[in-house]
Amino acid sequence: MKLYNFFRSGTSHRLRIVLNLKGLSYDYMAVDLRKNEHLGAAFKALNPQGLVPALVDGDRVLTQSVAIIEWLEERYPMPALLPADVNDRAHVRALAAIVGCDIHPVNNKRILDTLRAGFGADDAAINQWCGKWIGDGFDSYEALLAADTRRADFSFGNMPTIADAYLIPQIESARRFKVDLNRWPLIMAVEAKCNALDVFRLAAPMVQPDAT
Repeated sequence: MKLYNFFRSGTSHRLRIVLNLKGLSYDYMAVDLRKNEHLGAAFKALNPQGLVPALVDGDRVLTQSVAIIEWLEERYPMPALLPADVNDRAHVRALAAIVGCDIHPVNNKRILDTLRAGFGADDAAINQWCGKWIGDGFDSYEALLAADTRRADFSFGNMPTIADAYLIPQIESARRFKVDLNRWPLIMAVEAKCNALDVFRLAAPMVQPDAT
């Protein structure tokens, strides 16, 4: 498998976590978003949407991290990153969707570039924008963690799930936008448990080959 990704991309980060959790090896193919390599003809021939990540498996090209993660869960079911119970699976998917649907999409590069170029947003305004949506999402995530009486060390249960794969990159992004994370102690505790595992540490942005 070949993973076309960028070290600081949150969607790339979450996919690296899932690949590591599944014990799958891959070739790291760097796509530099700072140089707009994702908008070039070579990458758009691979993914016409011009977004990372893209996962190539043989002659199959998979795009959109949500779809890729679900494909990996089906194609490589062990270790399972979704619970066995249908209601528990819905809960874990809802946690992941707080990040994947409600926080990340309004804070990604193309949105922030538009705010800067089209609306004159400076760094302070960008941080305020990102902090607003991260804060709203993390408030909800924290409340769901607090309400889950069966929860152990992770976002659900006592083993990592896809929810953790979504959460950890968003925490990384929150720090980049200078969000005070101390108001979410349960989220911070989950991060500590995840970061104690090599599969999470090895997926972190600053240890990737294209990190600068």
